[in-house]
Amino acid sequence: MPSFDVVSDFDAHEASNAVDQANREVNTRFDFKGTGSKFELEEQVVSLTTQSDFQLKQMADILQQKLVKRGVDIGCLDLQEPEYSGNEARQKIIMRRGIDIDRARKLVKQIKGAKLKVQAAIQGDKLRVTGKKRDDLQAVISMLKETDIDLPLQYENFRD
Repeated sequence: MPSFDVVSDFDAHEASNAVDQANREVNTRFDFKGTGSKFELEEQVVSLTTQSDFQLKQMADILQQKLVKRGVDIGCLDLQEPEYSGNEARQKIIMRRGIDIDRARKLVKQIKGAKLKVQAAIQGDKLRVTGKKRDDLQAVISMLKETDIDLPLQYENFRD
């Protein structure tokens, strides 16, 4: 029985490289000299530290540009609210990985509403779609590409 998995993931190594490149750019730019601005990557959270709100926005833009150049979809980024204390501004950016339960249920409901002869099952942080015909599975993929789910989706493990 043909099947495929719907996942939301990013290349962690490329993300780490993008953070390193962003750090190098911030250290060499004239407008960031002496501000102590830096990016720190811990697991799936990037911490931005600088002196002002304006510089935080610039740093977020720099990070997004570097991620795009490295092939990481910036749709997986979840920008948290900035925190201010004295002359320091901090912001955390969470790099989301996997499909959470609410979004997975929404996708399953949408797939079932399409009236195709396929079954969708939630398996942890991914979605498994099975069906008898390969054409039905391809129709599901094209339907999911058109949806606005606010999360980058990849389709892998396609089996005949």
